[in-house]
Amino acid sequence: MPDVQWLTQWPQHLGQNTDNPFCQPSFLRALESSGVCGANGGWSPHHLHWQDEQHELALPCYAKTHSWGEYVFDWSWAHAYEQHGLPYYPKLVCAIPYTPSMGPRASAELNAPLVTDLAKAMQQETLSQDYSGCHLLFPDDATADLWSSHSDWVERRDVQFHWRNQNYRDFDDFLDRFASRKRKNLRKERRSIADQGLEMHCFEGREIDAVTLRQFYVFYHATYLKRGRHGYLTLEFFEQLLADQPDSLVLFMAFQGEEGVAAALCFRDSTTLYGRYWGCLDEFNNLHFECCYYQGIDYCIRHGLQRFDPGTQGEHKVARGFEPRITRSFHWLSRPEFQEAVERFCLEEAEMVERYREQMTEALPFKQTD
Repeated sequence: MPDVQWLTQWPQHLGQNTDNPFCQPSFLRALESSGVCGANGGWSPHHLHWQDEQHELALPCYAKTHSWGEYVFDWSWAHAYEQHGLPYYPKLVCAIPYTPSMGPRASAELNAPLVTDLAKAMQQETLSQDYSGCHLLFPDDATADLWSSHSDWVERRDVQFHWRNQNYRDFDDFLDRFASRKRKNLRKERRSIADQGLEMHCFEGREIDAVTLRQFYVFYHATYLKRGRHGYLTLEFFEQLLADQPDSLVLFMAFQGEEGVAAALCFRDSTTLYGRYWGCLDEFNNLHFECCYYQGIDYCIRHGLQRFDPGTQGEHKVARGFEPRITRSFHWLSRPEFQEAVERFCLEEAEMVERYREQMTEALPFKQTD
């Protein structure tokens, strides 16, 4: 029999079988030690630790008392529970907190029999803790394909917009794929940055010093304050990441003279750039596009990265060459009547998601020959 434990801290001795920056033990520990993930924030660490004769691994799991920071929107499900006088929270979620990016969800390679056991372990824990259900959010394709074989879990689909590197020589080579008018619009947006007296700088890894990081955090937090909210993440969290996994960090910062005015903090691994956090103090035309999209595309081309995942949502990315891509999540609710309703909902939603993906594909700015 395997040894199954549910831990309130990520196991120190377990690394990851991937260079995905969000799946590193240092990233998960930074969330916990900085207080971002804890009972007060509604993300109580509840990690699944599995050990048998052949495997030892962990899944990042959390007991959630709300649905903020997940980006797989289930507010209507919670409302349905409330209408029937039932609690939807807490629920068990396997995910990277505040990170709607596809990636591995286990600290070791998975296979079909092991996924069967892990899915059952999550279901059993859901029942024993009287949670409403368990959820696997934004797994990579390999994990999703294994999980999809379990008919008692419902698959839900959505669309994100990612950029793919077609072995471009430079940014102009990428723009050569665009239809003429759309190529002119994009070049006009990029020229407007210099016309406003702005200059872009890229800081990688240990080039990001403590002062620059704090400056970025002011931008990041100010963007939330403009909407009357506080940022999910703390300065301590970012400082710990800079100390523990600096090689994952890429910071694009805009300067007006000597003064920084905006920044976008990205992460990278050996194949992909991930756009994550953005902030600015003043409004400048097209600066968000330059900081969050064009600088990232330029970086991927220079460094030979295959993909740029700029974050969730945003149809405006399509006009800038980001292609629609399906994301997947999996859900199991302990009450059969709600599980059946969710399954019907997800089947209908999947048809709409596919039509939307097709529409966004047709809206791409590339020449008709592409």
